[in-house]
Amino acid sequence: MVSILKYLKESRLPIIFVVILLMVKVVTDLVLPLYTSQIVNVGIQQGGIDSAIPIALTEETFTALEEHFEDKELLRAAYRYDADQGGYFLINHPQIGEEAMEEALAKIRITDPEGLREQATYQQIRDEYLELGIDVAKIQNRYILKTGAKMIGVSLISALSAILVALNASRSAARFGRRLRKEVFSKVVSFSQAEMNNFSTASLVTRSTNDIQQIQHSFVMILRVVVFAPLMAFGGIFMVMSTNVGMAWIIALAVALVFTIIISLLAVAMPRFKRLQLLIDDTNRIVRETLSGLPVIRAFNTQKHERQRFEEANAELTKTSLFVNRTMSAMMPLMTLIMNLTALLIVWKGGYAIQAGKMQIGDMMAFIQYSMMVIMSFLMITMLSIMLPRASVSAKRIMEVLNTENVLLSPEVKAQFPHGVKGEVSFEEVGFCYPGAQSESLHSISFKAAPGTTTAIIGSTGSGKSTILNLIPRFHDITSGKLLIDGVDVREWDLKELRQMVGYVPQQGLLFSGTIASNIAYGSQDIPQAEIEWAAEVAQASNFIAEREGQYESRIAQGGVNVSGGQRQRLSIARALAHRPQILLFDDSFSALDYKTEQLVRSRLSEELSEATVIIVAQRISTILHADNIIVLDEGRIVGQGRHKELLEGCRVYQEIAMSQLSQQELSNHG
Repeated sequence: MVSILKYLKESRLPIIFVVILLMVKVVTDLVLPLYTSQIVNVGIQQGGIDSAIPIALTEETFTALEEHFEDKELLRAAYRYDADQGGYFLINHPQIGEEAMEEALAKIRITDPEGLREQATYQQIRDEYLELGIDVAKIQNRYILKTGAKMIGVSLISALSAILVALNASRSAARFGRRLRKEVFSKVVSFSQAEMNNFSTASLVTRSTNDIQQIQHSFVMILRVVVFAPLMAFGGIFMVMSTNVGMAWIIALAVALVFTIIISLLAVAMPRFKRLQLLIDDTNRIVRETLSGLPVIRAFNTQKHERQRFEEANAELTKTSLFVNRTMSAMMPLMTLIMNLTALLIVWKGGYAIQAGKMQIGDMMAFIQYSMMVIMSFLMITMLSIMLPRASVSAKRIMEVLNTENVLLSPEVKAQFPHGVKGEVSFEEVGFCYPGAQSESLHSISFKAAPGTTTAIIGSTGSGKSTILNLIPRFHDITSGKLLIDGVDVREWDLKELRQMVGYVPQQGLLFSGTIASNIAYGSQDIPQAEIEWAAEVAQASNFIAEREGQYESRIAQGGVNVSGGQRQRLSIARALAHRPQILLFDDSFSALDYKTEQLVRSRLSEELSEATVIIVAQRISTILHADNIIVLDEGRIVGQGRHKELLEGCRVYQEIAMSQLSQQELSNHG
């Protein structure tokens, strides 16, 4: 999880701002219960009188007080007699202590209920004010309004901080998610087939979406909890201890119960959390296979089987999700029960303390609020401990992708071609073995394909024809021998330059969502319209394009499902031709074309790209009859090489292929 946090660099300032706001919120939240306590204790119980030093005393009380006050001179200096109002009024009291005044007032009282000395003092002061005609209600209202205004101000600051925290945390998390998606997508796009074999497509989709979303949501919680919850917990404990030490054990008991419940739930739910992501992968895989294989499913009438297969995966995912959600949903009712029982216990114990005069009602209310803060803080911390393992699983899956090292990389020192690139391809004793395979797929392959010539490769299924083609643009790297282009090892070429000089047409024409023009110009978006139309004409696609509404701006659906197989293949050929490559690779690309269209395409290719090196993989003899060099493969080895006539006479494998496809008369004519 820690390793993925390096992608937060661009969000450092917002994160610092969030931390500062959270500290402000902690302070304001801790202050609010104090104001509540003051309103109840001082504003209501003490009638707004917040000091044990009276601002006015009757003449009788002052005389009695004077007898019991230790520093009589200090007392006389603090009060001045007002004949009009018939009492003594406070003018200066910087050195008079509240405890000394409270003790002196207690001595002149006839009765002093046990444990209620402080309350009796304020009641005595209030009686003095009433006797002198001072508006006690005004004092009380002023105090309550003043304290209430402070509460409103602090609450507004807390609310504003919470809003800004949520806003900045969400934006930072969104940026974090965007960057992760970008990094993962860029990494996946750079993968060769060797890296792709380590991950299923469904898994990569899940990692790029669900896993990153999981981390993004967790990151919001981390930002809001990691700083806030510990500060609030320790701040709440400090305030509880300062409010009433005698009931601190209640908080300890409540926190212990919270941890017991959380640990129990985690022990049950965590194994299912880890399994959940794997089940999502599996469900995505089945959905993807079903959607991409719909024609085959319909052709073999296996809809019922596929529905059952999806239903099983979906049921397992649903079952696990329900178990996890039900387990975790039990947490909040249990936490609510603990908080309510804690409040009940505090009221019960606090009632005895209030009765004994050891606590005021406002202090008990503040104690309850601080207790709830402490419990909620520990709950938030434990909730984070639930989210972190799940996010950690997702982070690990994402880092597996990001930390995967690419096998195929551009060299640090790139090959230079001062006299331009010609496109001559040379295989010298090339061998190739797929990763994890027990034996080589290609053995000692040697041939040369010169510019302006057509080289054809034919052989039985699985003989290695497509593999040879895939080695040229470095979709794979050879495992032995040499593969040269213009006399330079392909591994010394810059990958981008190498693939720019190659026009590749795969066996299955794949189109992207967009327009016909954007698909033809896919290799380079700055290809002019004239070149796009030229490529379409050479590929014999211009006729059906002209018939479509919008022509070159006609929309292509994802995967090219709204065009026929032959049209899709011609557009794929046009895409390969559009940037006029030096090397053209056709991987059985003419199989979807009828014989007439194939002849027209090959005829135009020889006219328009006469200097290009053309290598064709084919299954049909008719496609390669006029090739300058035909290579015959059998089980990864070259068993024949030459022109059609030569191979008919001297290559048994070629003879078998030819006899299976052509009649004796056709063999005689072509021979």
